[in-house]
Amino acid sequence: MEQVVGEREAEEFTVVARKPYFGLPTACPICLPLFIYLKLAHFPFRLSFNSIFPDSDQIPYVESGTYVAYNNENSGVVECLKKDGIVDLDSEFQSAPDWVSIQAMINSWLADALTYELWVGTDGRSAYKIYYSDLSWPIGKVLFLKQVYSVKQRLGITKDNAEHREDEIYRRAKIAYGALSTKLGEQNFLFDDRPSSLDATFLGHVLVTLHALPDTSVLRSKLLEHDNIVRYAEKLKTELIESGSSSSGPQFRSVPSSSTPRKGPSNWSSKPKSKPKREKTEEEKTFKRRAKYFLAAQLLAVLLFLSVMGGYDSGDLELDDEDEGISFN
Repeated sequence: MEQVVGEREAEEFTVVARKPYFGLPTACPICLPLFIYLKLAHFPFRLSFNSIFPDSDQIPYVESGTYVAYNNENSGVVECLKKDGIVDLDSEFQSAPDWVSIQAMINSWLADALTYELWVGTDGRSAYKIYYSDLSWPIGKVLFLKQVYSVKQRLGITKDNAEHREDEIYRRAKIAYGALSTKLGEQNFLFDDRPSSLDATFLGHVLVTLHALPDTSVLRSKLLEHDNIVRYAEKLKTELIESGSSSSGPQFRSVPSSSTPRKGPSNWSSKPKSKPKREKTEEEKTFKRRAKYFLAAQLLAVLLFLSVMGGYDSGDLELDDEDEGISFN
């Protein structure tokens, strides 16, 4: 595997993601592919968790000193790392004839299918645990329902076309799984038996589908029809995740964090106790105030949301008795 590392030492890089669940280092469907990408590249990093901003589109992000790459900038963190010359697994593959079509299937059809399944197609327990389990019940509950509504809007789901859109989403996922199963065959990776960012994205999707979704999931059942994809995922999970402590692989450590996503110098590492306490900068004071009043701001957002949604027909949200089965543990 080839990689390009800048002047910074790779050990200085920190990946900030959502918390681990379901036996995965991070259960977030967006964070996990970044974790896997860096592991495939044998790129050492530290893993930190941010649970203060569950709905932030900046997460995941990577920081090192004054360098930071956010998920909501420049097509995502992986693309930032490639463009900035830090680590690039795709330089030899992007001219492959089927690169664009496979990328479209993974990033569109399969991404939409997993989003649908997490928030709409199942009982929502998995999504709630990944994103909102650290919040107080009222805030977590309402933010969850708000996200369900947002997902339905993004996927174009209404009360009238819900069944049709569900069939279409599952049909596209079935086609994508079939095509990717054929492309993979018995290879270790999708392209020339060498890893790429598409392997990282696809593997992240497969692992979340297999381990985070319930046994009753329609999407999970369609994936399980392809034995070679399951073998591919479990083999790489063993090598990249379960064998993470091996001295031959990249080293990382989990650092629980409540820091605010930001630009600027890193402050994830703890300070030596022997150093005297320094006066906080204005920037640090600003971020501290932002974190302090986050819950208050979220509560205000909840109240505004309830006020706005009060004017809608309750049928549009399809919030039936099944919502009461969501686990808040």
